[in-house]
Amino acid sequence: MITQELVDQIYQKKSFLCIGLDVDLDKIPEHLLQEEDPIFAFNKQIIDATHHLAVAYKPNTAFYEAYGLKGWRALEKTIQYLNKKYPEIFTIADAKRGDIGNTSSMYAKAFFEDLSFDAVTVAPYMGKDSVEPFLAFENKHTILLALTSNKGAFDFQTKISEGEQIYKQVLKTSTTWHNSQNLMYVVGATKATYLAQVRALVPDSFLLVPGVGAQGGNLQDVCTNGMNANVGLLVNSSRGIIYASSGQDFADSAANAAQDLQQQMQVILDAM
Repeated sequence: MITQELVDQIYQKKSFLCIGLDVDLDKIPEHLLQEEDPIFAFNKQIIDATHHLAVAYKPNTAFYEAYGLKGWRALEKTIQYLNKKYPEIFTIADAKRGDIGNTSSMYAKAFFEDLSFDAVTVAPYMGKDSVEPFLAFENKHTILLALTSNKGAFDFQTKISEGEQIYKQVLKTSTTWHNSQNLMYVVGATKATYLAQVRALVPDSFLLVPGVGAQGGNLQDVCTNGMNANVGLLVNSSRGIIYASSGQDFADSAANAAQDLQQQMQVILDAM
């Protein structure tokens, strides 16, 4: 998917909502555990109930890998379902990969070719030769971890090195890599005060912003500091939407939670 298609979808749906499909069998409604594939059954109903409110879905691959082959098969079925029934949706494999070049090439093939995701999250710690294999794929996007929402982000990302915070060095350096136009960046909603500084360094890039909802991030703060002329934001909510209810009405409850965020986003978009 090219970036303009994502922008068009944002304005059409009046939404820049990304829904995280982080499926935990201990949290999904009990009646789904009787299904042949409870993970996919859960995802399918969530997607069908919310697709008109979201522009992106983001399965965190750890929640699938934890269940072995059955989990991976559920991930495969989920992305196939999205690509077939809702091809306009932007899909993100939240895999946080990052390794030496030939290994990164294999990771990129797995997510971009075999599974046909539009984007994958990647850790920048090993530098450009671990990231550029992902950037080589046409019309695919590499979402670089820049400033994350966890408490441990302050261990390294905001530390000063050679007179500048490390996350700023990551942002600046990444823009010099081959095909850097295919980069997006992860910036946590709980770091909203840093967003303006991030946006100054990557003015045209999309930012994937987790942490709104269960983690306490504030949507208005995120938009005030991080929005650009093309919106440039994908705001993710996972637990606050998909686990809005553990009963038979879980999909409807997820849709209500997603609509609440979407309506807030619409007000912001209408005011642009």
